[in-house]
Amino acid sequence: MSRPRIGILCSGGDSPGMNAAIRACVRMALYLGYQPVGVRRGYNGLIEGDFVDLTANSVSGIIERGGTILRAGRSPAFQTPEGRQKAYENLQRHDIHRLIVIGGDGTSRGAHTFLSEYPDMQILGLPGTIDNDLVGTDYTIGFDTAVNIAVEAIDRLRDTAAAMGRLFLVEVMGRDSGLLRFLAA
Repeated sequence: MSRPRIGILCSGGDSPGMNAAIRACVRMALYLGYQPVGVRRGYNGLIEGDFVDLTANSVSGIIERGGTILRAGRSPAFQTPEGRQKAYENLQRHDIHRLIVIGGDGTSRGAHTFLSEYPDMQILGLPGTIDNDLVGTDYTIGFDTAVNIAVEAIDRLRDTAAAMGRLFLVEVMGRDSGLLRFLAA
């Protein structure tokens, strides 16, 4: 008897900790008797059927790496009913009825829309974004690391600014939430 298959994807922008989340999902899936399947390039990978079976070896040594081994990206095609239908057909063709999506606001909205159109799917969302702008979680995957990196960079710039008698303007990411820039200041 074959093991049930579960898809794992990262969508939107990458954030620190996504590889650790992928590794944890793969290891837990294997422990529970599932066959984890990586979806490369987020929702675009669903639409194009870009799937790869994952093993314990394929996620070994990835925690220290930045980005995501599955690659991420935004998918305008997934925002259309036709794109979502093609994604659903690819999942059915590969016998995947469960999906773990790692990403931010757009990823969550995409998963919600997909689930409302295809209620036979089971979807688990992991909040992964440096913006920390998702309802229902205190901290998203990657937010704390982004804050610490920004604080370290600002401290170094502050020393240089003082030594040179200059003023520097610093721009950080974080989209509309403002939490990253607030905590990094």
